[in-house]
Amino acid sequence: MGNCASFTPKWGLSDLHCKGMVPIDEDETHEGIKTIRIQKACEFTTSSVLCVCIITWNMNGKLVSSNRKFDLLVFGLQEVPKCDVAQVLQETMAETHILLCQKTMQSLQMFLFGAKSSEKYIRELKVDKHAVGGCGGIIGRKKGAVAMYINFSGIRMVFVSCHLAAHENKVEKRNSECQHISHSLFSKNDIQYTKSADITVWLGDLNYRLQGISSIPARKLIEENRQSKLRGKDQLLQEAEKGEVFNGYCEGTLLFKPTYKYNIGSSNYDTSYKIRVPSWTDRILFKVDHTSGLDAVLSSYEALDCIRSSDHKPVRAHLCLKVHGDSA
Repeated sequence: MGNCASFTPKWGLSDLHCKGMVPIDEDETHEGIKTIRIQKACEFTTSSVLCVCIITWNMNGKLVSSNRKFDLLVFGLQEVPKCDVAQVLQETMAETHILLCQKTMQSLQMFLFGAKSSEKYIRELKVDKHAVGGCGGIIGRKKGAVAMYINFSGIRMVFVSCHLAAHENKVEKRNSECQHISHSLFSKNDIQYTKSADITVWLGDLNYRLQGISSIPARKLIEENRQSKLRGKDQLLQEAEKGEVFNGYCEGTLLFKPTYKYNIGSSNYDTSYKIRVPSWTDRILFKVDHTSGLDAVLSSYEALDCIRSSDHKPVRAHLCLKVHGDSA
């Protein structure tokens, strides 16, 4: 659709089978995260697509504005500086988008923007938050998650923006935090929003690291543009394969360079005495309910290397959603 002004709630009848599409008949016994290819152009008809841009960024106390023209934009931010980020984002996108919803838990914040005509398509909107592990070692930088549930013209979506425990050796703690957050969000509501969603998206600084490789060999592979060799060392993919977290979720292929840790103000990896191993700490994962009749195409999954004000690079995904068959 590309613009809510052209949105029509009656969906097309065609059953589309695009490269990179999440299969609706996905096997529920599948363990691990399914890596999917990026489809550069969405093949859905213009009038029947909901385009969602999702951005996660650990800002490390810095601020940079962003703007893209999508129907819905979700910003999941961690370590947000002490300023009015919502106001800055609203001013940046004032010509095309309005703020539909926001949820804050100290420096962990999420914002949902929609095209100016989008409010009339919102049937329900709920928010929640859940803290884990105290303050994460820094006052005002609590770990945990903030979440939003939105029914947008019949498509029920849940977005969970999280910041999990740091350090390479905290794998089990991160797994536990994921599970605790999943079970706790919206649990006080009579309606189980997380269970009724057509699509659930997790974004954030999940903090899973590379394991079993030291910093110098990892950096050499990245310098040679062979970072794909590092995917087998990724803790998140390893833990998901064991069935510990994110069973049945999908993620775009990790073609971009690891997003952490950089020297602030540059695109050079950490040169401090710690010489941290570069890692894909910042991720966007999604899962489609196979009974929902929803098709999803991932049109992009990338890191924004041009932004250099934090020790993390932002990660952006573009999802195109369509309900197939006769659905309103």
